[in-house]
Amino acid sequence: MRTHSIESSVILYRNGTLTLSQAARHAGCSNDEMASAVDAYTRRVGTDADSADADVGGRGLLADAD
Repeated sequence: MRTHSIESSVILYRNGTLTLSQAARHAGCSNDEMASAVDAYTRRVGTDADSADADVGGRGLLADAD
């Protein structure tokens, strides 16, 4: 199920296990779709982006060079 794959990828990204690009590949979606999923997850669970996340494009996403 794609929804489960995206959610697990978001969690792995948020925990620092995967970069954004790795999480997107794991979920089978684009980087933009993964960034949107991270934003939606953050709003749903009611937490801000982790302080360890670098602010890239105002979205609080880690930059990666993949």
